[in-house]
Amino acid sequence: MKFPITVEDPLSHSCQALMVGCFEDDNTDPLFMVLDQAVGGCLGLLFKEGDFSGKTNKTRIMHTLGKIPAERLVLVGLGKKRELTDERIRQGAGSAIQALRGTGRKSCTTLLHLAGRGGNGFLQAAVEGAALGGYRFSQYKTRNDDNGAIEEARVLYPPGYAMEMAEKVVSETQKVCEAVLFARDLVTQPGNVATPAFLAEKAVEISAKYGIVCQVLERDEMERNAMEALLAVARGSRQPPRFIILEYMAAGAKVRPTVLVGKGITFDSGGISLKPREGMEKMKDDMAGGAAVMGTLMAAAALKLPVNLVGLIPAVENLPGGGAYKPGDVFKSMSGQTIEIVNTDAEGRMILCDALHYAKRYRPAALIDLATLTGACVVALGSFATGLMGNDEGLKRAVIKAAETSGERVWELPLWEEYGELMKSDIADLKNSGGAEAGAISAGWFLKNFVGKTRWVHLDIAGTAWMDKDRPYMPKGATGVGVRLLVEYLRGVANGR
Repeated sequence: MKFPITVEDPLSHSCQALMVGCFEDDNTDPLFMVLDQAVGGCLGLLFKEGDFSGKTNKTRIMHTLGKIPAERLVLVGLGKKRELTDERIRQGAGSAIQALRGTGRKSCTTLLHLAGRGGNGFLQAAVEGAALGGYRFSQYKTRNDDNGAIEEARVLYPPGYAMEMAEKVVSETQKVCEAVLFARDLVTQPGNVATPAFLAEKAVEISAKYGIVCQVLERDEMERNAMEALLAVARGSRQPPRFIILEYMAAGAKVRPTVLVGKGITFDSGGISLKPREGMEKMKDDMAGGAAVMGTLMAAAALKLPVNLVGLIPAVENLPGGGAYKPGDVFKSMSGQTIEIVNTDAEGRMILCDALHYAKRYRPAALIDLATLTGACVVALGSFATGLMGNDEGLKRAVIKAAETSGERVWELPLWEEYGELMKSDIADLKNSGGAEAGAISAGWFLKNFVGKTRWVHLDIAGTAWMDKDRPYMPKGATGVGVRLLVEYLRGVANGR
């Protein structure tokens, strides 16, 4: 979607649809009043008659009957004026774009960034909401049934309005959204396409385009690195594993990097501990952490952020083949710690533990992993928040702040030592599952054993990586969660926050 900027009086601006933010408790905004007068008081009448409330994310499309050059007005509810936030603008823009889908319009103009006399934060949010809300994945559709996808959302400023930095904000926001949509595309691809080799190919493509250094380890190299835990998961599949390494170094050799680790299970059947058939088709999303890491590297390089950043993506398929690892098996991880397998569906932590240990060779200033790790996290937090655990208060606070700013919310779960009792094995150092009790936390506790003294945060995105129904700027399906959060965190790193 394109976002050109125009300076013009809204009353003389010609467009197919003009998006206008409305409050449920205050319609005294000068822009709203001018538009209302121009269309003969119709806007005020809609409120008076109860045909439009202005409540959050409610929309109403009305014809202007030629009274102004804009063919239609799209009224967007923003809730109560005193409660207006970036997230309300983001959701409002996504709701408006989805309301326009199927109306035959190919372009629109937005005034949402001017609601409440907002600044560049509202502009960024309006662009994000429109770009992300208009997403659809139709690569495999043989019939073009996408009637009315919006291709352009023009950003309108009235003459004399303060709009310093507007072009920069729009350009940077588009780059981040492109990375989010890239991640969504990767997660949405079917498992027979998005194999470990496919992920590696995509990593090579973006490295060439954005000037990122890319290295891909194959099975023999992983064996030389003693990544036995990772390779155990790959044993049941004919698809060979890949260990993808992406390096973007723009802060100088003396600056320790931030290392991101993303779970890359390209399809998860559960292995010998086979999952139920219902919903198994969605397990193509088990590489959403890896997709987020790849998208974040892409965005950081496109924005030319002055940071050192490394992305590690262990990419594996988990299937119950004849050579598959079994409950009762014991494997030695790259760290030297031994792991008893009690559940082959607890495979994500097996590939992550080797990747986290590998990450320590970079002496990271911060280590963050993202993984669709546990159904228990979905039970605890639903699809509205990502689970957060970690071993460093400062890093946790920085990630939480970035989450609040980006709208990709997180919620901290404890990592008390008592939870380690769940992971004790009778015959090995650890077992790979502690059972149903505190499942998300015990998984995080397992990972903690492989990071040493490195400052580390774990993000369990099992509930937030995929939506089962449309939300304002998250259409049903893959969300690309993690990219905007991590970019916001990295902006803080770049600014010394």
